[in-house]
Amino acid sequence: MQPSQSQGPPHAPLVEVLQLELAPPSLADNTADLDRLLRALRRQGFEPIHVRLADADEFAARIRGEHFHVTVLVGFFGSHWEIVDILPGGSSPTPLGLAIDLGSSTIGLFFIDLADRKTVAGTSIPNPQAEYGEDILSRLLFARARGNRKILQRIVIGGINRAIRETLENLGRSLSDLCAVTVAGNTVMSHFLLGLDPANIFKEPYIPAVNHFPTFRGKDSTLAMHPRGPVYVFPNAGSYLGGDLIAGVLACGMHRTEEISLLADVGTNAEVVLGNREWLVACAGAAGPALEGGALERGMPAAPGAIDRVRIDPATFEPDVHVLGEVKPSGICGSGVIDLIAEMFRARLLTRQGKLSSPPGCRRIVHTEDGPAYVLADPDRTADGKALLITETDVEVFLKSKAAMYAMLSVAVKKVGIRFDAVRHFYVAGAFGESIDPAMAVRIGMIPDLPMETFHRMGNTAAAGAAMLLVDRDLLKDMEKACGRITYVELNVNAEFMDEFRSALFLPHTSRRLFPSVDVP
Repeated sequence: MQPSQSQGPPHAPLVEVLQLELAPPSLADNTADLDRLLRALRRQGFEPIHVRLADADEFAARIRGEHFHVTVLVGFFGSHWEIVDILPGGSSPTPLGLAIDLGSSTIGLFFIDLADRKTVAGTSIPNPQAEYGEDILSRLLFARARGNRKILQRIVIGGINRAIRETLENLGRSLSDLCAVTVAGNTVMSHFLLGLDPANIFKEPYIPAVNHFPTFRGKDSTLAMHPRGPVYVFPNAGSYLGGDLIAGVLACGMHRTEEISLLADVGTNAEVVLGNREWLVACAGAAGPALEGGALERGMPAAPGAIDRVRIDPATFEPDVHVLGEVKPSGICGSGVIDLIAEMFRARLLTRQGKLSSPPGCRRIVHTEDGPAYVLADPDRTADGKALLITETDVEVFLKSKAAMYAMLSVAVKKVGIRFDAVRHFYVAGAFGESIDPAMAVRIGMIPDLPMETFHRMGNTAAAGAAMLLVDRDLLKDMEKACGRITYVELNVNAEFMDEFRSALFLPHTSRRLFPSVDVP
């Protein structure tokens, strides 16, 4: 998915291009060459502006070599400006920015023209760190040795750099054209990218090495970009609450409104933020894998071959499915699993406890060595020639994830003493959020029973927030304010979460009054 383009804020990119014609030195004005340029920049509002000693001689030579008529690229580093490049006067560079969604499974890269704010290219790659562990915990164990942390850092930057070079080549652009990078990732992935020790994140009291990262230059990170361009990594707000969710807060704008909003971002973990412009409460936990289609026998990401939509005829119990890519199905992704569980419940194929039942006339329930299962696709209709089944064990695994999701939401609203009906906007983010049917998620008790117009499918808010920052540096102030307002609730030691979790293990919930719109068979 390409991040949406910001239309409202003024044009204030992280890198600005200026054409300057400086008065040459004279006996009446003996200002030094570089000081002359800095003076002109300050007069145009670029202050404070810093120059590193290593760059001073080169910059002064370029100014004089161009006879004091220069094109200057200046980059914003949060607290100050720095000169990114000095080019011949009259040249018209079109700097690019790169927004990176640094996922633990997939890394998304979106190239933005900083002049017109348009996405000019987008690509994604599998995270190469999976070689050292499919899940975050495995990589954390591997990263206990400092040398191994360097390996994880090197391979993830190497993978990003290959994607950058390939994309720029396709665009007919050079590495020096890429002048600014923003990165939104979870807490652990940000630590891996920067070579920081994440060992204490998963040990009580769950403290990262760093939450707020200084803006640095491309050359300080070995990223394939302009060596003096700014690189901004979104801050964390807790061990499980990373920069990807902070970017999501920016993308949906909940930090600017009086109305109470709720953002749920489901990826490897599920992360939740509740609040408005006055306050924000956040929590996160390991609810994501099954909700994304993982952890199930035939689960898979939302890719070609994945069933992403399911409807079941309640009279014949026959399924009607949609498959991404219009091919024979290989598995089922998160939105398809939610649909399937909801439709099986409506058709009386599942009890409130998540047990399979076989109504009269149903040929779709079969018995396997792993227990009863529902045949979603017959062998002759699948890509591998094997029946695509959803087993009772699959349902049990999924119900634990959906219960964790609802429990997180419940803890968040109770933390501030409100009810779900006070929430005016519910933003569903992540790849999971692009295709989820809120009505189905309500039916199984995964999200609260709110009017359908409350729900907004946002897609990749991490990438969207990162892209917005590239073209609107004023969002840095918004982000710092939002981070300062966040109260992070640690669920690992939260007894209330476990109570809510147990209550949410049923379809839709043990308390039917919480889901008045759901017709319980």
